[in-house]
Amino acid sequence: MDSAASRTTAGAKVFAAVAGDGGRAPAPVIRRRVDLVALGGGLAVLVLCAIPASSGRVGDAERSVFEVVNGLPEALEPAMLAAQFLGVLAIGPVVAVVALLARRPRLAVAALLVTASKLVAERILWEIVHRERPGTTTAGATVRGGSPTAGVSFVSGHVVLVAGLAWVATPYLRGRWRVLPWLLVALVAFARVYLGAHNPLDVAGGFGLGVAIGGAVNLALGVPQAGAVRPPPARTA
Repeated sequence: MDSAASRTTAGAKVFAAVAGDGGRAPAPVIRRRVDLVALGGGLAVLVLCAIPASSGRVGDAERSVFEVVNGLPEALEPAMLAAQFLGVLAIGPVVAVVALLARRPRLAVAALLVTASKLVAERILWEIVHRERPGTTTAGATVRGGSPTAGVSFVSGHVVLVAGLAWVATPYLRGRWRVLPWLLVALVAFARVYLGAHNPLDVAGGFGLGVAIGGAVNLALGVPQAGAVRPPPARTA
């Protein structure tokens, strides 16, 4: 088994331990009101960000936030370059594989649906909201790590994907582990602004869209009921 497969298998074991209930029957599946709230609230955030971004300009308040983050020391660049890879397209299939190995097929399907929905939704938005990247719209922007300086910037696809995956994965985690996906979302969003790939409204809109997609996917597939009593695995003679 090569190193990549070994890491994936190890990740599945860690996920199974964090999610708990290994070897037991699946929990009852429910549709949660909070997912409906996520769908509506995420779309509201997206619209609120899209309205000013659609002008093609970067407002004074948004520019100020960008300059603070983008102007941080160069020493952060290696860590931020690594962090942004948490939002690349391949992460969705990786999460699906880990979920399958951890015997969470519903989560595997959810991860793939989030990935596909992200691809469709961002392309629709690119036809509606035309705003260039900071290298074009923001004077004095520092563009790092080979980030593009031109092209449509709203929304950040990295943030859409990682936020959507965080939303669908959280119901499968226990206790304090539920905070981890959202720390990763914040890290990816921060990295994309620091690297000069996106302005703040691009990542905020991406967060809204990602949460909306995650909520919609959970409503379609259902999620395990928290605190449900699961029967032990059937014994074989």
